[in-house]
This record gives sequence, C-alpha cells and structure tokens, in this order.
Amino acid sequence: MENNKQLRVFAEEIRVETLRELAHLGFGHVGGAMSIVELLAVLYGKEMRVDPKNPKWEDRDRLIVSKGHAGPVIYATLALMGFFPKEVLLTLNQGGTILPSHCDGTKTPGVDMTTGSLGQGISTACGVALGNKTQKKDAYTYLILGDGECNEGQVWEGAAFAPHFKLNKLIAFVDLNKQQLDGACDDVLYMGDMVDKWTSFGWNTVKVNGHDIDAIVEAIENGKAQTEKPTMIILDTVKGHGCELAEKTFPCHHIAFKPEDIAPSIAKAEAALEAARKA
Repeated sequence: MENNKQLRVFAEEIRVETLRELAHLGFGHVGGAMSIVELLAVLYGKEMRVDPKNPKWEDRDRLIVSKGHAGPVIYATLALMGFFPKEVLLTLNQGGTILPSHCDGTKTPGVDMTTGSLGQGISTACGVALGNKTQKKDAYTYLILGDGECNEGQVWEGAAFAPHFKLNKLIAFVDLNKQQLDGACDDVLYMGDMVDKWTSFGWNTVKVNGHDIDAIVEAIENGKAQTEKPTMIILDTVKGHGCELAEKTFPCHHIAFKPEDIAPSIAKAEAALEAARKA
C-alpha cells in the first residue's frame, strides 16, 4: 500500500471483518484480537513480503503470532489479503473449519506456526531468523507476544538468545494491553518496565502507541535499519480496542455475547471505515 492513509483504511477493514467474524460465532478471544488491528494493517499492508497465491513461498517474510488466541484478527487480515475467501471467516471455530480458535499452521493458508501454548513462539522465531541469517537470506521474521505471555520463562531464554546471535532481521512486538486471562497483568505477575527489561537483554527497544499507524511504521523502519541487534517494539494498546463491549468488560480475554451486544461496535467500525475511505 502506497501511504499511511491506505493503511488506515486497511486497519478499519480488518476491524470490521474481525467483528463480523466474532459476532457470527458469539464468543471468542475478542480482547487480544482487537488490540493488534493496526499492527497487522502495517505488517501486511506495508512491511511484510508475502504472496497469497503461494503461501509457502520459501523466501517470504514470516510472522509468528505467539499469542495464538488472536487467531480471529489474523484470519480476517489473511482473508482481506486474498489467502482464502472472506466467506470462510464465518466458519470460525466450527466443525471442519480451516480457522480454529488458535492459529494453526497445518490448517490455515498464511499461518506460519501453530500457536496457543504461550511462550513458545519466540523460540521458533529465533530459529527461523538464525536459519535465514546462516543461509544469507534477507527475509525478516516478525513475532507478536502478549504482555501476559511474558510471564513465561521461555520468553526470556529467547530474549537472551537473539541478541547473542545478532539477529537483526528479527522484529518483535509485545502487545501491552495490560490484561491476561485472570485479570490485570500487574496483579497476576508484575514484570516491571518492559522497555528497560528488553533493553537490558540487548534489544533495540522502543515503546509506541499501538493504535497509531504512523508510529508503528516509524518503529519498524527503525528496526530494519539495525545491523547488529534484534528489535522489540512495545505496543501500548487497549485490550478490545474498537469493540465497546470488550473495552467495558474486565477481564475481556475471552467473552461470550449476543449479536445485539456487538452490533453497535460493528456499526461504528463500518462508519470509521467509510470515513477513512473518504479522508
């Protein structure tokens, strides 16, 4: 996409399709899906080198969505990109679907890793990035972690590994939406300042507004300019962003609802999409 205005349109399209998808099902991981809409618009609309007609293209950039419960927003993005028809979104988490509740690399075109057991994605992302570096490939590896997921010790093994091997083509994100399954992240297990923590492990680290497309683009471009370090971008987000029901529900890791409960949010998202198109 040529400019950030187009990325804003893409973000609103992702939001609309994700809400429709979840509304049809009536339950799901609304909070953690909605908080990374803008990030996915930037990754797929500008930064990532992928081919929907050839999902297994060997030289593609790869995205490891370690917080695999964000599957619904990943699926909406992939459908809009043309990896599969949008109609398939209405089969989310139903029998025979290619769109299970959590991301599954064996079922869904465009999904690079089966995830859901939190903490594991960083190990795979490090392995992919190291493999590409060893083979002198210029592909990037992107990784999305949840803030609650950072309670896992395996995350910090990866945090030490990547700088040691100078994996500069690894660009990671922590979705700092301040909630996890059991409540507020700081109440479940306080992790301190995420910028200080990742910086101390040797990462090029920056914190940005995770709903600001311009800021996300700038942070990724800064990461791509690195020659010695992996990059960690802390996304300051609102869990459930753009879905009023989720934003008002605490915690909103996984919620059930009736179609009428989410209809106002769909209407607002559709209006925001039209406004973005006309801007």
